[in-house]
Amino acid sequence: MPCERKPMRYGHSEGHTDVCFDDTGKYIVTCGSDGDVRIWESLDDDDPKSINVGEKAYSLALKNGKLVTAASNNTVQIHTFPEGDPDGILTRFTTNATHVTYNSSGSRVAAGSSDFMVKVVEMSDSSQQKTLRGHSAPVLSVTFDPKDEFLASASCDGSVAVWKIEEQTQVTSWPLLQKSNDVINAKSLCRLAWQPKAAKLLAVPVETTVQLYQRDSWAHVSTLSDDLGTQAINVVAWSPCGKFLAAGSIGGLLTVWDVESKLCVERQTHEKGYTVCGLAWHPSGGQIAYTDTEGCLGVLDGLSSSSSSSSTAAAKSTKVSLWSYMEASLSHTNGLDKFVDDDDAGSAIVPPAAVAAPLRPVYDGPMPTPPQKAFQPGSTPAHLMHRFMMWNSVGIVRGYNDDQDNAIDVEFHDTAVHHAMHLTNSLGHTVADLSQEAVLLACPGTDELASKLQCLHFSSWDTNKEWMVDLPKGEDVRALCLGQGWAAAATSALMLRLFSIGGVQRELFSLPGPVVCMAGHGEQLLIVYHRGTGFDGEQALGVQLLQFGHKRRQVIHGEPLPLSRKSHLSWLGFTAEGTPCFIDSEGVVRLLNRSLGNMWTPVCNTRDNCKGKSDHYWVVGVHENPQQLRCIPCKGSRYPPTLPRPAVAVLPFKLPLCQTTTEKGQMEEQYWRSVLLHNHYGFLSSSGYEIDEEGQSQAQKEQQELLMKMFALSCKLEREFRCVELAELMTQNVVTLAIRYASRSRRMALAQRLSDLALEKANQLQGEEPQDEEEEEPLQYTRRNTGSHRQAQEEEVDEEEGQDEHMDEGDVAESKRQGKSRESLSISSPTPPISCMSKQSTSFTVSSGLGRPGLAGGQHRVTNVLDSMMSSSRKPTALLSSSGSTGKLNKTPVLKPLAPRPKTKTQSTLLHMNAPKAANKKAAEERELAVCSLKQTEAPPPASPAENVENKKPKTGFQLWLEENRRIILADNPDLEETDVIKEAMGRFRTLSADDRLSWTERAKGQSGDVADMKKRKRGEEESRGDENGQSDADETSAKKKKPLDTSAKLSAFAFNKN
Repeated sequence: MPCERKPMRYGHSEGHTDVCFDDTGKYIVTCGSDGDVRIWESLDDDDPKSINVGEKAYSLALKNGKLVTAASNNTVQIHTFPEGDPDGILTRFTTNATHVTYNSSGSRVAAGSSDFMVKVVEMSDSSQQKTLRGHSAPVLSVTFDPKDEFLASASCDGSVAVWKIEEQTQVTSWPLLQKSNDVINAKSLCRLAWQPKAAKLLAVPVETTVQLYQRDSWAHVSTLSDDLGTQAINVVAWSPCGKFLAAGSIGGLLTVWDVESKLCVERQTHEKGYTVCGLAWHPSGGQIAYTDTEGCLGVLDGLSSSSSSSSTAAAKSTKVSLWSYMEASLSHTNGLDKFVDDDDAGSAIVPPAAVAAPLRPVYDGPMPTPPQKAFQPGSTPAHLMHRFMMWNSVGIVRGYNDDQDNAIDVEFHDTAVHHAMHLTNSLGHTVADLSQEAVLLACPGTDELASKLQCLHFSSWDTNKEWMVDLPKGEDVRALCLGQGWAAAATSALMLRLFSIGGVQRELFSLPGPVVCMAGHGEQLLIVYHRGTGFDGEQALGVQLLQFGHKRRQVIHGEPLPLSRKSHLSWLGFTAEGTPCFIDSEGVVRLLNRSLGNMWTPVCNTRDNCKGKSDHYWVVGVHENPQQLRCIPCKGSRYPPTLPRPAVAVLPFKLPLCQTTTEKGQMEEQYWRSVLLHNHYGFLSSSGYEIDEEGQSQAQKEQQELLMKMFALSCKLEREFRCVELAELMTQNVVTLAIRYASRSRRMALAQRLSDLALEKANQLQGEEPQDEEEEEPLQYTRRNTGSHRQAQEEEVDEEEGQDEHMDEGDVAESKRQGKSRESLSISSPTPPISCMSKQSTSFTVSSGLGRPGLAGGQHRVTNVLDSMMSSSRKPTALLSSSGSTGKLNKTPVLKPLAPRPKTKTQSTLLHMNAPKAANKKAAEERELAVCSLKQTEAPPPASPAENVENKKPKTGFQLWLEENRRIILADNPDLEETDVIKEAMGRFRTLSADDRLSWTERAKGQSGDVADMKKRKRGEEESRGDENGQSDADETSAKKKKPLDTSAKLSAFAFNKN
């Protein structure tokens, strides 16, 4: 009698459950400790009808359209079936009723209670009751004699009693059970069962066996046992024909015996080993329904009780395995004595060999898992009359298929996208998808009609907003999805067909296996399919991720989809930011980690938020910023009802890291969750989308703060090696703060290692920056933020110089005597720079600017004009080339930006605004002057008059006017950025009279003569010095801006000067 054990499903919350079939076998009826009775059309019914009968339901019985339940309110209630309407109270007890059962005709109900009494009540008149008293402890179970003459009961007092109903007397009693003080403490529920039809035997579960007692004589006739049964049997049930007996044990073992031959003809184990507490045979005898103490419902299918006995069926079998022959001959010889004569002992082995063939399959290895059927994410099962065909971030598509109407309603979350629509479903569409552009529907094919794909393109600008495609004959749509400007349909022919949103057929390709589901977002298409057959409850799924757009490519090439153990896929889609995501039946949410080679990372488990084991969350959307999982709570089911409209709940993300109850674990979880959920910025940026730069910088700031907190915690715990590991994740600026923290904490060894790490990071930065600059045509200058950011940079330079004292004490000492901010030029590529100081260009040697040997000890270091670029809070800009910048620029250095690659619009616009309309040569000079004026106004206060004279070009009248009127402009507009201040100043300067502007120009010319004389004298002095001071001359005539030195730049520049 080989049978199939179907996967169990949640039916009720955790606790005791009971199960039965209706008279026709069409429905499975269960009750549980949540107080609900649920009516299931089949095991796959995801929307069972629910009837609440009390706080808890302990037992139920069903016959003739009347449902009887034993509830926690001390009553036995009646409800109509299948309507579920209350039909009165049958009887009451002083405590809870523990078990109810019908007689064979359905005219009587027997109920046992925790108040030690058993009552037999007439269904036609509940006032006619018979009370059986005699037990000295709560009653465990009751069962009617099929001839309606006797009733048997089991009790916690350890006895099994037989009563004569009419006389209300006890006929006999057997002390078979272990005593207990309550049902909840009983070792076994001891559900008794009387053999139907023949009514000869009473089955009593005792420990690991079933004792059979004969009616009338009440003598023990036989014992049914199984060698593999090691735990007590909880419940027994007879097949409708009376030839087989099924038993469920505490350890989850399900056993079926052929009573005549006493052979075990079927043996199955609960998939999780939970206690079986409910058992019922289908009226046809081909199925057994069972429930466990965790609220789950299961079915054994494929049982056959039509044959007279297993032995006669086995006699027809000609294929007998050697293992089955040996096992049967060894296990069941004792039970065959009554069938074999003593003088025919030699043939005693033959019947077991014949009997053993159908006992179990020869193959005992892993069993294949039925493949998961194709489904549409965000939809409820298609067999429901009222269902969600799609619920996503755009809207809701509902399907109605009842006697009154067969229609589809489309509702949008944002009515600005489109108004709600009501569509007549004349074609019988079963799958749907919804986007900002269209509604896509599909129906299966029939013998007469082909499968159709229908699209309502409501965003179209023309009048024809609908198109339809017929698929080839024999090819049905299994899954579909919409993207930005395209639609996709996967079919039963293992094909994927792409269409434009207007109905043009596009690419067509084959799938590696039957499709399970698909999802689309923008230019991305995610496909999940069966890549093979799974075993032992596992699904073998593969995933493909396709990227459309200008560069069409396959991102994920059919890798296995990682699911939880013995689970299936329940939702597939994209986050609102475009990251692929899926959820399995165990509630684990996994997100694609693009930074880790497209691996899947679990970010949430919805089961952690469920109150009961039968509760689930039905997901409708995922957001990375803010971090939200939008879902609908479903109590006691996997899917929500369509009416009333369910409320959406929001669940937080939480990575399953270890020890998240500790402070360290919490910060680690927050950091890596932030890193993972902000990876989408890089993907969106590389795909050409605009991103929230402020949000990205805020996320990076939070990540660095978390790293610094973990660094401080590790310092307190004296975990210095861990500190260095954390510092490797930090940016260069934060490493500087970590060095300072380590120094203040008197951890000098740690500070030294962090200094080495900072040096490595600086080298990496220098190696990466030239590649960025080669991609930019104009030179790009980095402009740093003012205020606290600039102060942090100066502190970083101070810290780095402190670390380099053992390398070059003279350089650092001299730089401290100068007391100014440090700048440097970094050698990168031979691209010629543009100088704002002079059109004259000469080959020069780059030096660090920190204590050069050619400079006198007390001489002030020359400040480059381009230093002022570091003080602006605007984005970095590119300086346009000047026509006058020609000459010997073969070895001039290129400035390296420290910020991400800049945009060049701001400054180039500013140059055009400042440039007067004049001859080309004069225009070039004026543009250089405008840029220089911008930099000089942004620069810190000059070091000394000597620097001003030597290092700055003659000022224009506008620059002199701006220096004197800057405070007035800032007082009027304190929130202006630097470039906006210059624009405002230029506007005000133009409003001056011509005489006033001329006077400012004359004043500027008066200063320029002094500057020119000073430069001539300076040039003469430097020429007399010779080659020793050649480097200084290069610094003064260079147009290069110097950046704050990192450690590696100092060392390389110093070594270069020495050479």
